[in-house]
Amino acid sequence: MRLDQLNFNHLFYFWRVAKRGHLTRAAKELHTSQSAISAQIRQLEQRLGEDLFAREGRRLVLTDAGQLVLAYAENIFGLGQEMLGRLQGRTAGITRLRVGSVATMSRNYQKNWIWPLLADPSVVLTLESGLLEGLISRLVQHQLDVVLANETVPSDPDRPLHCRYLGSQPISLVGPANRWRAQSLRIPQDLDGLDIVLPGPRHALRAQFDALCAAAGVSPRLRAEVDDMAMLRLIARDSGCLAILPEVVVQDELRTGVLVTVGRSTELQEHFYAITTTHPHRIEVLENLLARVLEKR
Repeated sequence: MRLDQLNFNHLFYFWRVAKRGHLTRAAKELHTSQSAISAQIRQLEQRLGEDLFAREGRRLVLTDAGQLVLAYAENIFGLGQEMLGRLQGRTAGITRLRVGSVATMSRNYQKNWIWPLLADPSVVLTLESGLLEGLISRLVQHQLDVVLANETVPSDPDRPLHCRYLGSQPISLVGPANRWRAQSLRIPQDLDGLDIVLPGPRHALRAQFDALCAAAGVSPRLRAEVDDMAMLRLIARDSGCLAILPEVVVQDELRTGVLVTVGRSTELQEHFYAITTTHPHRIEVLENLLARVLEKR
């Protein structure tokens, strides 16, 4: 079989069915009938001389040959999606940069990171927030160009990613200035029984803090746990409770004196990463920004 005999429409239908593992779902997404998809996949199998699926009950399971063809189809159609994304974002000299960030990251950190891009009239930013796994899926599908995260992603040969360390910052204990201006507390030794607000369980910092408290035999009185950093900032500002968080979250309140830093811990660190695909075709404006950030570390 020659390349010009390969029907890429058949291959596309195979790819969608293989991704869904179900003819009905794939047919619904493709707005066609199950019989039409089955016929095209059979033609592809006949051309290739290999069975691509085996049936297990009502499920379709990829054969060894099917797994091989799927790996190549992922590259073929992944590149197609990337091409469309680049073309749609490249109009009249404008570069569209699509940035995802995990919901538990500080909005102030994100703003500080993208600020140079906002000063560039040739760049249009698309920003979205979500859970890390969902953002990584969109990155792999070339629907995002970079994901900002406060944790790394596991190595996986089936979805190669480039995880660049951007830097870290110590975690602080902050409180209302009218009560804590002249005081200093050790973290976690002096927190036993004190009212405290913490990042939620999904935040990378939370496990570090809980482990420190457990090792020291300290039990602060938890008043709130908040995943969203914008909400954590408001609660820290208005509740009167102490809060454990990165100072960048409340940088404006610290500057104006509404909040003060009561303590810092070098054992608690939030780390920041920029996650991209390993595809050799890079976006120049993104690469320049990452280079500047790494130079400042």
